[in-house]
Amino acid sequence: MSDYILEMNHITKEFSGVKALDDVNLKVKKGEVHALCGENGAGKSTLMNVLSGVYPYGTYSGDIVYKGEVGKFHKIKDSEAKGIVIIHQELALSPHMSVAENVFLGNEQCSAKGVIDWTKTRAKAAEMLAKVGLEGEDVNVPVNSLGVGKQQLIEIAKAMAKDVELLILDEPTAALNDEESAKLLEIMLELKKQGVTMIIISHKLNEISYVADAITVIRDGHTIETLTKGVDDFSEDRIIKGMVGREMTNRYPIREGVTIGDTIFEVQNWNVYHPEDPERQVLKDVNIQVKAGEVVGLAGLMGAGRTEFAMSVFGKSYGQKISGTVKLNGREVDLKDVRTAIDNKLAYVSEDRKGNGLVLIDDIKRNMTMAALRNFFSKNGVVDANEEIVKAEEYKKLINVKANSIDQTVGSLSGGNQQKVVLAKWMLTQPDVLILDEPTRGIDVGAKYEIYCVINDLAKAGKAVIIISSEMPEIIGTCDRLYVINEGHIAGELAKEEMTQEKIMGCIMADNRKGA
Repeated sequence: MSDYILEMNHITKEFSGVKALDDVNLKVKKGEVHALCGENGAGKSTLMNVLSGVYPYGTYSGDIVYKGEVGKFHKIKDSEAKGIVIIHQELALSPHMSVAENVFLGNEQCSAKGVIDWTKTRAKAAEMLAKVGLEGEDVNVPVNSLGVGKQQLIEIAKAMAKDVELLILDEPTAALNDEESAKLLEIMLELKKQGVTMIIISHKLNEISYVADAITVIRDGHTIETLTKGVDDFSEDRIIKGMVGREMTNRYPIREGVTIGDTIFEVQNWNVYHPEDPERQVLKDVNIQVKAGEVVGLAGLMGAGRTEFAMSVFGKSYGQKISGTVKLNGREVDLKDVRTAIDNKLAYVSEDRKGNGLVLIDDIKRNMTMAALRNFFSKNGVVDANEEIVKAEEYKKLINVKANSIDQTVGSLSGGNQQKVVLAKWMLTQPDVLILDEPTRGIDVGAKYEIYCVINDLAKAGKAVIIISSEMPEIIGTCDRLYVINEGHIAGELAKEEMTQEKIMGCIMADNRKGA
């Protein structure tokens, strides 16, 4: 009997004549955690979609050998019947249904007469939740009342309920904070002890190094190498070299030739209340200022109020009972709605590119130009289609969007390229101030570097840039100055030379002690 639970041999998959996978080989040992690493668009998710039957047998060439038998999966149900379960980056939970209903969605616990046995469903759901560290969780509450971290664990409980033997996790920690991510990794190690084999796709290389037994690197649709823990170098630098094909000595490009000018964006005494609870104050007397050519960070823990601040300033997109002053180039402005914010040259790249940043079924061109359509691409209500094409082509080249053409559907692009399209969309509005909320979430180191270069170019052009990021090394590596936000107010301000992870956490802890 082979040591390998899974062998994918010579897998080739084409889309419209373009090879997304070209002779890819993958071997996974029974009971191990095997990581798939590679840049956005390298083919990782495509390979897992081939394995799980999302791309049916016959639409690719090569063989899947699972537990010694050739797998011919025509749909997801076929692979699940064999114990292969995939959890996609976008959670597939039904938000208004209960936790118990979600755990057994499509796998209902029925009586002999075909009627759902709710007592059994709730009891078994509680049993599955206990396996993923959610003992005592109420299985009757709607799943959307829980945080993203718990929802991710419920997805795993749902997989466990299907008698999973091979669990595939695509970017499982992308939307989680550090504490939730650490918990999920420990759950994975616990599942490994229970005999579950796992394949994980992630761009968080520190997590990969911690949890994986082996790493297979994919680049441009080809398998490059497989590294084994305890045998090969498992460092982040070594993984990056395999991913990008070269040493990457500096992950944050040096910003040169930037002159920091006068203050062009200022927010004073900013107060915001929760959109559904007029008594709950979310932001309290926030004061920040940003100069031309300056990149300023907003650091803080998940839920500190950073995104709420950005959205409430950007056309009052969040909250109620908003008070305070916004000044642009020394002039007080009332940004009463998104249109007014755009007209006043303020742009906001939202943290959720798929939900709020893009229209996934539309093409690159339309996504790039939609925010600037009224002010830059139309006259008397008539759109200048030629100018749209010219500018979309220009920005596709400028920020290196990897796509066949500007007519390609945005939903078919990799995460990194989608993020570049969102950036282009707001750059085309010719803003003076850009707020970038988690600008590199869920994208690889190569695409991150390119986005950092775009940020540097914006600073050189005299723009004021604000970066919100949950990755402290990113904030430290890209910003000239930062504000620490904690529980809805400014807990501290750090200059470039003062920025360390310890100092940021120190500000938060000191602020918590004050409030205690």
